[in-house]
This record gives sequence, structure tokens and C-alpha cells, in this order.
Amino acid sequence: MKIAFFGSKPYDEKSFLQTNAAFNHEIVFFAEHLTEKTSVLAEGFDAVCVFVNDKLDAPLLEILASYQIYAIALRCAGFNNVDLEAAKRFKIPVVRVPAYSPHAVAEHALALILTLNRKTHRAYNRVREGNFALEGLLGFDLYGKTVGVIGTGKIGLTAAQIIKGFGCRLLGYDLYPSDECKALGLEYVSLEALYSQADIITIHCPLTPQTQHLIDEKAINQMKPGVMLINTSRGAIVDTAAVIEGLKSHKIAALGLDVYEEENELFFEDWSGSIIQDDVFSRLLTFPNVLITAHQAFFTQEALSKIATVTLQNLTDIETLGHCNYDLIKIS
Repeated sequence: MKIAFFGSKPYDEKSFLQTNAAFNHEIVFFAEHLTEKTSVLAEGFDAVCVFVNDKLDAPLLEILASYQIYAIALRCAGFNNVDLEAAKRFKIPVVRVPAYSPHAVAEHALALILTLNRKTHRAYNRVREGNFALEGLLGFDLYGKTVGVIGTGKIGLTAAQIIKGFGCRLLGYDLYPSDECKALGLEYVSLEALYSQADIITIHCPLTPQTQHLIDEKAINQMKPGVMLINTSRGAIVDTAAVIEGLKSHKIAALGLDVYEEENELFFEDWSGSIIQDDVFSRLLTFPNVLITAHQAFFTQEALSKIATVTLQNLTDIETLGHCNYDLIKIS
């Protein structure tokens, strides 16, 4: 299969080329994101491979269909950036990587929690400047604290398992409760109860119309004063403006984000020599109790290898089945 690979980075090329030795697809890497303007690059290919910041809406999918693209491979778990109904209408199957490494994302969520709590990022900078004072670095024991896990799928379960090891009380919310989480001692409660009781809230649910801005002003008002909020899922689950107000009122004592609702124009690129034009994001950076990483929770050697393997296997499966018989959206 001839694959147009969009949004390519050096680490993508290395991982996919190594893995492709076992699949023998023809891959052409493009640094550009897939948009209506860049879609011409996909002409003559059988499939496109895209990432989280490529928005495949109906007009773009119609263009791809006109090029006889017969497969869209998401090299990520989320699929909120694809108009699935339009893809089905144009009979273009969509495949993804539903579980490349739940450990990578869950461990990164814990890294954010520990860093925000013990302020190791600030301590690192102080010591390098010869400042060994401890004022402003006070943290708290995780032991005995209540942690709310929103979304208890594979990543949420892994996060709960890790958090359990710190001796925390676990609360959870999910439309589909997990027996494995229950076996850990996690107690499923309503969102309202989770908000009011949790010292730390970590988000691991997918972005859907129902979860967009799940964390809004109303939700924040229900939270325990001094809550720590962590999001390693999708940026739009959190209403950034509402969170900024929560930080200003001290309702939110610490915020850890690996995702941001307007990240498409920022993340995965080097803007260090430019002025960031996003005023909301710039405002977030002014808070000393906010820690932001640029969608790197997935970024481990194991995850990259799994992403490449599953993506290429998905495309091999489509090629083997024959695209003329593969007219249903495949998202798992």
C-alpha cells in the first residue's frame, strides 16, 4: 500500500521505517499537516496516515475520496478529529491505535502530580542558581489523599493501579464501570460526589460531544477548595477560561496539562523564537502553580513502537480484506 504520512517528525520516520521492514508498505513522509490546502499531496496514494492535530472534516474527506484514498490511519487513540459519518458516507474506513501504551500516559499523569506537588521543576531551577532555600516548595503526602479518576478505561485503570500504590483513596466516574477498578478498591460515584471529595482529579476519558467542556465553571464550583486538576486526555474536555478563573480564585491549587483545547496551532512545533499569539495560553503560563507539557504523555519508546506496528498492521488488514468490501468505519 502507498501511504501518505502527514505531520511527520524525525522520531516518526525512524519508528515507522524500522517497523515497516516487516510490512513492506511504501511510505512517503510529509512534514505538513493534512488540510484542504495540503490534500493535493495525497493524490496518487492509497491511504493517509494522520495524527491528533489533523482535522478531517467532511470537505477534506470529500477531497480524499475524489483521490480514491481508501483508508485513513490514525496513529493515535482518539478519533474526535475525524467526521466519522462523512467518512462512512464516502466509504473510507478509519482505523486507529486504541491502546498503544496506557502505561505511558498514566505514568505521565503521575509525573505531573508529583512535580506539581513537590515542585521539583522549581527546585531544579533554584539549585542551579545557587538558591537552596525551601520556602515556596512545601508539598503534601499523597498517602491518604482522595484521587478522582474520570474515565476508567485502559489508561484510567493503569493510573488507578499506580495511584493505589501511594496509599490513596480512589474514586471513579465512568459510564461503563470496570470490574478491575472495583477490585482495586476504587469506588464509583457521581461526578458531583467526585468533585466534592477529591483532592486530586485526573482525566482519562475520551473527547466526545458529551465530554466537551466537562470541566466547566459549574464543575469547578463543585470541587473541593485547593484541588489539583490533571488532564492528559484531550484539551477540549477542560474549559480553559473557566480553569483560569478557578486558578485566580484559588479553588484550583495546581493544574497539570499535557493537552490544550487550542493546541493545534502550538504543539509539536518550536515557537521559541516567536511571540505566542494565543493570549489564553499565555495567561496560563503566568501562573506558578500551572505545569504544561506539549502533548508528550504518549512519547515513550514502547508507545512509538506499538503505534507504528498497529498502524501498519491496520493498513495491511485493509489491504488484505480489499477496500471494496471494507465500507464500515473501523475505530477499534
